Amino acid sequence: MDRIQTMEVFSRVAELGSFSRAAEQLNLPPATVTNAVQALEKHIGVRLLQRTTRKVTLTDEGITYLERCTRLLAEFEDVEALFQRDQLQPRGVIRVDLPERLAHTTVIPALPDFFARYPNLRIKLSATDRFIDLVGEAVDCVVRAGPLSDSTLVARRIGSMEQINCAAKSYLDRYGRPQTLGDLQHHMVVNFFSSRTGRDLGWEYMEDGEPRFLKLPGQISVASSEAYLASCIAGLGLIQAPRFGLEELLESGAVEEVLPDYKPAPLPVSVVYAHNKHLSPRVRVFVDWIARLLADRYT
Repeated sequence: MDRIQTMEVFSRVAELGSFSRAAEQLNLPPATVTNAVQALEKHIGVRLLQRTTRKVTLTDEGITYLERCTRLLAEFEDVEALFQRDQLQPRGVIRVDLPERLAHTTVIPALPDFFARYPNLRIKLSATDRFIDLVGEAVDCVVRAGPLSDSTLVARRIGSMEQINCAAKSYLDRYGRPQTLGDLQHHMVVNFFSSRTGRDLGWEYMEDGEPRFLKLPGQISVASSEAYLASCIAGLGLIQAPRFGLEELLESGAVEEVLPDYKPAPLPVSVVYAHNKHLSPRVRVFVDWIARLLADRYT
């Protein structure tokens, strides 16, 4: 087994946390998988995996090695893809990170269509609301809402999301419906804190075409869009969120829009990937597909 194959075996064992499951997926004898990882550890001189009777976990050295392996294997796939005759059927793994709510409500339900078109591709999907280091975490592309601050990345603008101020009917019935910005001082908000700084984001409104921010009281701070909406529905306070995805709650009356004249600015939506002159076919087809998917929803 050559070095590339050995790295692929190690990566699959690390991903699945199991030698037997890796052997099954790779269609290899279990002994071959075990021997390949042992040979790799002997060659580099460190233990990469901790084995117990119940599970397999990465050592600290294994975590570092896996990060490098992931990048090298992706680059190897990309080099091969540059010379593939059939560019319409790319193969390999695409590592993607999406905002949590967008993944659940929009992208994952549409993935059967993507796999029907590209059956030789696999997607390793993380759905979080934290900022991802694409290069450091070996992620191929992300979807981000908001301005892009990292100039080393390529952002393909898709559209923008209208944001609104809203709260659960149960909360508004109890505390009243704010009519002015001044009324907000007598209300509670659900705070959303930055995964990078740990600080709560301010309550945003527009004035003379410029964003302004207020610091408002709240009993709960979250870093997840799903938890943010759940807190609103539970009556814990006012939130600011994209209108898209709230239509059913708004139509049913469970959630009501407030202060429509003081909405936050629309959020730009972009597909972001690392600068690469030769974007691999596997990543390119996914970027094109998700751009079309989201462009139908955001204007």
